[in-house]
Amino acid sequence: MTAVPCAIALGSNLGDSQTILRQALTALADCPDIDVIARSSLYQTIAIGPPQPDILNACALLNTPLSARDLLDRLLGIEQQFGRVRGERWGPRTLDLDLLFYGQALITEPTLHIPHPRLRERAFVLIPLAEIAPSWCDPVSGQSVRLLCQAVDPAGVQPLGPISA
Repeated sequence: MTAVPCAIALGSNLGDSQTILRQALTALADCPDIDVIARSSLYQTIAIGPPQPDILNACALLNTPLSARDLLDRLLGIEQQFGRVRGERWGPRTLDLDLLFYGQALITEPTLHIPHPRLRERAFVLIPLAEIAPSWCDPVSGQSVRLLCQAVDPAGVQPLGPISA
């Protein structure tokens, strides 16, 4: 099967979040059927939801022959490897991996929505994504990530620099 370009968002606000995000990217790169082709800088974001620590966020671009469902399952498996426990919605987490785009696919299933349904309103996703994929066209709005990024309020999203090696 031909490799599909994909975009994911990474987040963490429990434990050593910078190390967790770096190791999660390594875990993805170690998968024989996933190529990590770009990674954004790291950003610190005020958390949405219940009171909790700020979140460290980043985005990455992947190429994979996996189906969208299989890629999502792989992402969820990596979350579990890093101790992710799904409790309250938008609660603190050791690792959150969201599948944002799977090529130009539009997928609506009970547990899989591509593009990610809230990416167009989230500065903490669009800012790092615009860093590595400014021209990616959102198949829902028809707008580039760069234009989507210009439409969100960047307040509360602070750049921290590269994810250290």
